[in-house]
Amino acid sequence: MPSSGGRPSRKSIRLPDYDYTTPGAYFLTIVTNHRQSLFGDVVDGQLRLNPAGRAIEKTWTQLLDRYPIVSLDAYVVMPNHLHGIIVLGSEGDLVGAPLVGARADTETTTRAERPALTDIVGAFKSLSTLAYIDGVKHLSWQPFENKLWQRGYHEHIIRDEKSLERIQDYIIANPLMWESDPENPHSRSIKPVDTRRRLTRREPWMT
Repeated sequence: MPSSGGRPSRKSIRLPDYDYTTPGAYFLTIVTNHRQSLFGDVVDGQLRLNPAGRAIEKTWTQLLDRYPIVSLDAYVVMPNHLHGIIVLGSEGDLVGAPLVGARADTETTTRAERPALTDIVGAFKSLSTLAYIDGVKHLSWQPFENKLWQRGYHEHIIRDEKSLERIQDYIIANPLMWESDPENPHSRSIKPVDTRRRLTRREPWMT
């Protein structure tokens, strides 16, 4: 339904009342605007990142330097999107597996010291956009339209080991599934997912 300003209203894809500073593991999917394939290609199931794709990957891994209580699990930079698992929480915040709900009785960081997931994703988008703009200006990278990333992103709260293992396998195998990937603009078998809205279609990692 259009808003009073004439633009369609947007629904938040975040869970209402959920504290996204909660220590635990989160599966993220972040997609380029208009699903432009800017970061490389997949040939015969083999991922071939271009310099822009490698810069995006570097920005992702540099989140570890920016946020000391963040760690990264499996991730992959695809031609037009990124899948990754982010773990929030210092060693003292987590007991056993880095899953949501595995909280220690005594937290080593206060709420104010813990970044929210939205802050981390926002920082990644901003830093990667700046790096990409620099590449367009000085290295002749393909320009993007209007903005590098879609406004939203999809997140899934990982609550148990089986879910974690399924998602890890899905991320690792993502290049092999590129031909039928819902984010592949050339795929004819599956309609693309709008990551600005809550995901409703079943994915292999959900089984």
